[in-house]
Amino acid sequence: MPLVTTAAVVLQTYRYSETSKVVRLATRDLGIQSAIAKGALRPKSRFGAGLEFLSEGDAQLYYRDARELHTLAAFDATNLRRGLASDVARFAGAAALTQLMLKMAPPAPLPVAYHVFTSGLDALASVPEGVVDAAAVRALWALVTELGFGPSLRACVRDGTAVADEREGPVAFNAAEGGVLCARCAAGQVATRLPPEDYRDLVALNDPAVELPILDAPHAAAHRRLAARFVRYHLDAVSLPALDFWERAAWVRRHPAPAAL
Repeated sequence: MPLVTTAAVVLQTYRYSETSKVVRLATRDLGIQSAIAKGALRPKSRFGAGLEFLSEGDAQLYYRDARELHTLAAFDATNLRRGLASDVARFAGAAALTQLMLKMAPPAPLPVAYHVFTSGLDALASVPEGVVDAAAVRALWALVTELGFGPSLRACVRDGTAVADEREGPVAFNAAEGGVLCARCAAGQVATRLPPEDYRDLVALNDPAVELPILDAPHAAAHRRLAARFVRYHLDAVSLPALDFWERAAWVRRHPAPAAL
């Protein structure tokens, strides 16, 4: 059984026995893989604290194509990303991104998707507080696009009609169709109508070459909902708890409305 070394991020762990656990990894060279880390739960494990959620490092796997569970020989952590745990909004965005990677990425080489994923995590760990939501939405859209499910934003998904950046009226976006609809195709359709400013923000959030838009709380919530709705539809997934938590910003305390007099 060959020993393969690849860059990897820990996506999930769970107990396998009294002393071992299974690790779900996003790897650059092998895609999403599962491996047993023997002895990882022992007090003096050779893995130490390296197998934490979202830690990144060089994984050594005894790997065989025909198996679904490999053996993790070593994991040399290079980036523990503990800063993500200091802020719930950053952590929630990272967890949603991780769930997307787990659900959508295949067990095949993913060098570009791996880079997009880790870049999104790094951005969430480092961006100023005021653009954390925007950074999370951008990272989600970027990963969806790299995994082959990206939305069409410049042209109508039905007939290819160009949709200009500057419009007087709203732009129709339909998650089931896969993106924007021109005025003719949107007639009579159930779709999200994006005001011109929101449409421009959506385009910016899908373009890593431009500066992140500044989103106030209501607009950030709207963009989270739109991205989450798109992901759910194209994953055909009923339960995505990390995505649900991030979409609803469930960590934010809502003040009850004042009682009617």
